[in-house]
Amino acid sequence: MRSLIQHIQKITGTRDVGDERILAFFETRTFNKKENLQEEGNRCMLYFFVVNGCLRLFFTDDRGSQQTQQFALENWWLTDLDAFRSGRSSAYTIQAVEETEVLAITFANYESLLVKFPVMERYFRLVYERAYTATLLRVQMISRMPKEEFYELFQARYPEFLQRIPQKMLASFLGFTPEYLSELRKSKVKRK
Repeated sequence: MRSLIQHIQKITGTRDVGDERILAFFETRTFNKKENLQEEGNRCMLYFFVVNGCLRLFFTDDRGSQQTQQFALENWWLTDLDAFRSGRSSAYTIQAVEETEVLAITFANYESLLVKFPVMERYFRLVYERAYTATLLRVQMISRMPKEEFYELFQARYPEFLQRIPQKMLASFLGFTPEYLSELRKSKVKRK
């Protein structure tokens, strides 16, 4: 899957990354819409790179509501990183939002990949730094910005999400109720 190699090259600025030798550490898998790749309470065995499609990571709260924490579109990574690294049970479910093709890697292969290809250490460090920065920004925006302003900023930065993510999932991710998000969208349409 060339998309992973191209992503590694883009993030690291390195052209020679070992193409086929790196891809040998991964397995290609395809999932149907709403199919779970990982279930809350089960051991987290895989880390996923999205080739095509969209994934979401969520947990179910004590009221039975699904609380979406992350999405992953093409060229994004997704797993319960703590559970993946420790081999413990996952606190999250990972689900395909639409038909999705991924490259999946086991922890043993991940560790071997990092040892055999030093560029991958740099690649994952840069990926984690970007993800951490995005998470902090999201928390700050949820905490500090008026909801309407937060939605407008999110819409401007990630327009692809609004087209691909069902409203209920998006509302959960943004910290809104689905009803509030619906009203917000309606009021934006009226103002146009």
